Amino acid sequence: MSVLQNKTAVVTGGSRGIGFAICEVLASEGCRLVIADISQDKTQEAVGRLSACGHRCEAVRVDVTEEESVVAFQKELRTNHQVDILVNSAGVAPNIVPTIRLSSTEWKRVLDVNLFGVFLCCREIGALMARQGHGSIINIASLNAVSPAALCAAYNVAKAGVVSLTQSLAVELAPCGVRVNAISPGPIETEFHDVVMPQRAATLGVTKEEMVERVRKSIPLGRWGRPRDVAQAALFLASKHSDWITGQNLVVSGGLSGVAASPSKETMLGSRADLV
Repeated sequence: MSVLQNKTAVVTGGSRGIGFAICEVLASEGCRLVIADISQDKTQEAVGRLSACGHRCEAVRVDVTEEESVVAFQKELRTNHQVDILVNSAGVAPNIVPTIRLSSTEWKRVLDVNLFGVFLCCREIGALMARQGHGSIINIASLNAVSPAALCAAYNVAKAGVVSLTQSLAVELAPCGVRVNAISPGPIETEFHDVVMPQRAATLGVTKEEMVERVRKSIPLGRWGRPRDVAQAALFLASKHSDWITGQNLVVSGGLSGVAASPSKETMLGSRADLV
């Protein structure tokens, strides 16, 4: 029997990238899926692809940054499902910009999805799991959480917050039989990095292809990660094989421990001498 037979998983941001790969892997192990995403079209497309393979899944439009949306989603789940697994994979890529030139709007945009959204889903669905007396929450963080990169402070802070939130919840929910863990991916080939890599390359005066190759060479296992690499880790944390594991941050990075490269003075100052 598949390891997740007759289990139900909620996956936020499950319509693409790492989130979709997690959906594929969980479904292949017999899990029923509820894919929660802000993009109705992309979520329906994801459900269509999974259903065509014989998997059980449904789509729900949820804006993880809106409290009312998440609360309503939890009420719907409470009525219709027992939730065994929650994967918080919804996220947005940061704009690459020095902290001293970072706008409040950009700061809020990145933290709203990548941290506040995780908090809301953990709070609402975590409460549901606590009443059930069991569950596994998996929060997708980032290598940036433990090794902050230059020029993306909001993202670094958000993902570090996800790890801290994970550890806090793990202690609080343990008496209720709910495990809470995080996964911190390193460089993964997704749409996310298609956004970030050109910006990062521009700060160094190299092409996107050169930037991608630089990153590849820095990874001890010699290749960029794939969404399925993260999905397999999520499967482990969702299954009975990790029954005695909680409060952990599993780094999935091909051995990469971080990159601490300082930007140039020109990149820092740009064309705004007054930095107002």
